[in-house]
Amino acid sequence: MDTIIIKDLTARGIIGLNDWERTVEQEIVMNITLFGDLSKAAASDSLEGSVNYRTIAKALLAHAQSAKRFTVEALAEDLAAICLSEEGVERVIVRVEKPGALRFSSSVGVEIDRAKGGRS
Repeated sequence: MDTIIIKDLTARGIIGLNDWERTVEQEIVMNITLFGDLSKAAASDSLEGSVNYRTIAKALLAHAQSAKRFTVEALAEDLAAICLSEEGVERVIVRVEKPGALRFSSSVGVEIDRAKGGRS
């Protein structure tokens, strides 16, 4: 299967359990790997037969900025569902990180792997 990679897509939104996290937007960094068959797009040198990663990125940013999730796990699951709803995406790996969330660490996050029809 072929892959499209969206690296370090960054949004600002409400995420977290602490009281202050419910009122102050934080940076949310998303790394997405989309899996699908890109051979038609490669053969035709056309977007037709490919996955429109710009459309997906816009949807991910909009959701991350507005979802107000308590956990990065729930946000990652939301983002995976958005990706899998796009035509041509058969599987997705979603990594969501909160930079600066843990002292002495550059970031903390989760990574999930999902496929159409269930977990990968």
